[in-house]
Amino acid sequence: MTDREPEDHEFSEGQGFDDPYEAFDLEPPEFEVDPDKVDPVDSRVVTDLLDQRNVSSDAVDPEQLLDVGLEYMHINRHEQAAETFERVAQYTDDDRLKQEAWTNKGAAHAELEEWDAAIGAYKEALNFDEESDHAATAETNLAYALWKSGRSEQALEHAERAVEIDPRFGEGWYNRGFFLLERGLADEAIDAFDNAIRLGFRNADILEEKARALEEVGEFDRAEELAEEVDEMREEAEQQLLE
Repeated sequence: MTDREPEDHEFSEGQGFDDPYEAFDLEPPEFEVDPDKVDPVDSRVVTDLLDQRNVSSDAVDPEQLLDVGLEYMHINRHEQAAETFERVAQYTDDDRLKQEAWTNKGAAHAELEEWDAAIGAYKEALNFDEESDHAATAETNLAYALWKSGRSEQALEHAERAVEIDPRFGEGWYNRGFFLLERGLADEAIDAFDNAIRLGFRNADILEEKARALEEVGEFDRAEELAEEVDEMREEAEQQLLE
């Protein structure tokens, strides 16, 4: 996800779940804690233990819960999505599903521009399986979050790792090209963009970045051709949206 300027859309405004949110209200009334009598840190520990003790993993369908989180993402309720994905990771014993949940949690935080939280979630995802498809996604998204946090050198390392894990990951090649171009390595960036395009990852953003790289190496005619194609693609997309 390396769009230089994300499209305008509504972000979650931090509304979170209602307190208590009925669907996840796991504490029966008899276990409520008096905050005046218990240290706040201790009460957090108590409620976490009650979650684990009173709701068995069999009572929660983590895959359905994952779908709920994805639906929250689709309607731009990103804070609620992040909380839902964390629940998925808590209630599944399937490492593959945990990795997917943490990767999606990172994406939810990234939509909120909570880059430190996104970085933490992606790194958590990579603790489960460093060679899976979700690992490649976590690596490339981690690269973007690091870049947004001003750590561009680390970003390129993780972008490289993403395509090592999955050489057919088009978005990973796009991100690799983007970070190479940011480092002034235009020739290598063009090769990465070409790999992404060959793998079917072709849109206005990648063509715009490739045009920028071509300008850097002095191929102005090819860059102008791509720039014109980008304008046409965006005009067409805008017209379709209006229709």
